[in-house]
Amino acid sequence: MKISVSVWVERPLATVWQGWNTPASIMGWNAASEDWHTDSSRVDLRVGGRFCHHMAARDGSIGFDFEGTFTSVVPPTGLNADQNTGLSYVMDDGRAVSVQFREEAGGTWVHETFDAESEHSEEMQRAGWQSILDNFKRYMESAP
Repeated sequence: MKISVSVWVERPLATVWQGWNTPASIMGWNAASEDWHTDSSRVDLRVGGRFCHHMAARDGSIGFDFEGTFTSVVPPTGLNADQNTGLSYVMDDGRAVSVQFREEAGGTWVHETFDAESEHSEEMQRAGWQSILDNFKRYMESAP
């Protein structure tokens, strides 16, 4: 089963793309709740490149690596770049994720689709991934 989440970010496409893919930025927004954070991030943004974001409870009680391999990377370049801008990756557990970016007047849509896992309910997974997207929106819109 595939699950999709989306968010509208009031920033230009190029800015949103950088915020999504830059380790320092990722550490500023990649968490589903206030009691979690991403304390390290590595991104090799190319097909076959790997990423690893270490997500941890702020109290230090637990943490895990969110890792995967990029299968498609289409940055915002050229005419009509927003029509195709996006990336795809496969998480280390084999699930696929696709992230599309589409610029419209006044901002950029971020649309993420991912393979569901079997441990948590669809609603719980959607809520967690949406919460991370909402954090991304807040982070990007609060940046100067």
